[in-house]
Amino acid sequence: SHDTRGWEGVVFFGTSSCDPDKPTPTPQKTPEQIATEALAGSGTQTWAVAGGGSVSRDGRTVTDLYSAFELVLNTTNTSKTYTTKNNNDLFDANGNWSFAGTNFDKIQLTGAKPVAGREISFTQTGSTLRLDFSVPVPGARTNGQQAVAGTYSFVLQKK
Repeated sequence: SHDTRGWEGVVFFGTSSCDPDKPTPTPQKTPEQIATEALAGSGTQTWAVAGGGSVSRDGRTVTDLYSAFELVLNTTNTSKTYTTKNNNDLFDANGNWSFAGTNFDKIQLTGAKPVAGREISFTQTGSTLRLDFSVPVPGARTNGQQAVAGTYSFVLQKK
């Protein structure tokens, strides 16, 4: 008689979850992730007027007033912060930024200067970031003298 112990009734499955021919699917980025990367890169991005940028107020060029302006946008899993240099008292030196609305095409900056709390529309294309915003007449004075009311366009270059 032959031996009946052994492999009877055992079934082997040849499937594997580690198929080397199958590429790992890249997770789809959310609109917020895409917009955040457009503004802050992979964590920190500096944007400057120098290198080809410009600034206009009510359609008139005022680049000379902001020629050394820089905006640094930072993002981590838990916070979104910003710093500015040579801001001519239009922006705060630093604070937090957040998206305004639900379309991820506008940001707001915290602070006390004229731009703080305003909706800033942004368009990022290649190495250029355009910021468009308005400062209304109430609260548009800085240091009690210089009126800064108007509609601004900052065209910044990736630094």
